[in-house]
Amino acid sequence: MPDYHDDLRLAHVLADAADAATMDRFKALDLKVETKPDMTPVSEADKAAEELIRGHLHRARPRDAILGEEYGVEGTGPRRWVIDPIDGTKNYVRGVPVWATLIALMEAGDEGFRPVVGVVSAPALNRRWWAAKGAGAFTGRSLTSATRMRVSEVGRIADASFAFSSLSGWEEQGRLDGLLDLTRACWRTRGYGDFWPYMMVAEGSVDICAEPELSLWDMAAPAIVVQEAGGRYTSLDGADGPDGGNAAASNGLLHDELLGYLNQRY
Repeated sequence: MPDYHDDLRLAHVLADAADAATMDRFKALDLKVETKPDMTPVSEADKAAEELIRGHLHRARPRDAILGEEYGVEGTGPRRWVIDPIDGTKNYVRGVPVWATLIALMEAGDEGFRPVVGVVSAPALNRRWWAAKGAGAFTGRSLTSATRMRVSEVGRIADASFAFSSLSGWEEQGRLDGLLDLTRACWRTRGYGDFWPYMMVAEGSVDICAEPELSLWDMAAPAIVVQEAGGRYTSLDGADGPDGGNAAASNGLLHDELLGYLNQRY
């Protein structure tokens, strides 16, 4: 199996640079915020962080392609870095500390591109999570100061903690009744949102989570972290990986039942 240590170390360097840039403008009174064509916000910090990461990659990995939320695709080839400079921009612009920079490396294989490295860095929470293919998932302050993560062993939905996003997206897809049935069946539900529930699944503090509509840059890094922690990360249709436009993550034991609830249509 390939050794991705150098790529993982680079991803941490990229995250360090992005953290410095985003924290410098977090809660700034003169932060500039625009509305994109899809009616979602983008701040000057989103753009600056992505530009910073791209600049580092151009120097360190000039042959690799880059896909970022703010500036699209650049380059071609079997290796592609996937970047969300600020996952949780709506939180960021309101001063809520739940946001993160997501950095993943994807490699082409027989089943298309798959994540092989992922870093999720949430500096306002003073937290970071990461994983590399075949090397496990970790959380901590650095590569040398880290704790290995493992998903929970909860085996019944009735005992499960479920994290979900806002209700509107589920309603638009005709999945709201199934979602509500699931919330009634679970032990506990919380609407943490964005990257955080996936990291809690990887840590074992949440057992299942899902979102109805996502982009690749939202999912590539969280997917490998969950998988390397021993969990499952699929689309709502059950396809493994971050390519389905939506996501369900679990400790693995509850995954089929999770998908069963979320695919109920009325």
